[in-house]
Amino acid sequence: MSDRLLQNVKFVNCVYPHADMYETGPIYSDVINMQDYQHCTFIIQEGIGTTGTTTVTVQSCDNVTPDTVNAVAFRYKAITTGDTEGDTTAATTAGFGTTAGSYGVYIIEIDADSLSTTDQFVRLAMTELVDAVVIGGVMAILSGSRWAGDDLRTAIV
Repeated sequence: MSDRLLQNVKFVNCVYPHADMYETGPIYSDVINMQDYQHCTFIIQEGIGTTGTTTVTVQSCDNVTPDTVNAVAFRYKAITTGDTEGDTTAATTAGFGTTAGSYGVYIIEIDADSLSTTDQFVRLAMTELVDAVVIGGVMAILSGSRWAGDDLRTAIV
């Protein structure tokens, strides 16, 4: 198997960057199909916005609509200064709250076998805690693909 990143992981822009990301919350990422992937890493990147915060949860979904969602436990870490990473933290189904500040990156990890029973879909949910403008967006990186190559299968519909 190749060690090239572009041929072994799938990148999904699942919440396009915008000026007040949490304003009309809750905000949900695209629903990601993990059928062909073992692992999903969501990356939230926040920019200008010194006081706004949100609660982040991960939801296991039964389909792309989704008709049924269940919050699931996950792991995350925060980067609030340059490339200084915080500790990896186990989050419960209640999720975690972001930190107020003008810069933040949150890395959220979930394995396909952590989804509810027969679910194969996952999404990120963000519910505003402190109402203030926060510029941001979310990217998902899928890994552990059944196939490697230049044309990895789509994970969103």
